[in-house]
Amino acid sequence: MKNIVQRKQTSFRLRTDLIEGLKKAAERENRTLNNYVEYILLKVVYSEPNDTTVAAIEEATNSDNKNTIYDTADELLSDLDKE
Repeated sequence: MKNIVQRKQTSFRLRTDLIEGLKKAAERENRTLNNYVEYILLKVVYSEPNDTTVAAIEEATNSDNKNTIYDTADELLSDLDKE
């Protein structure tokens, strides 16, 4: 037996350029505008990063070298060798 998802009609005021962009994106994916917007919203609301991704985000956020800019690849490799 299939789970039936209830839907409720809703309206939003969106910028016209955003609506046009959404329509084009939906068309590229052979979706209706409604289906495409629902797909995007579901991804935003229900997607959570896995443990590996969370750890990588925390490591990047807490890294001492997060703002280091290298002029050459040799500088980068030298810094990596220090670790």
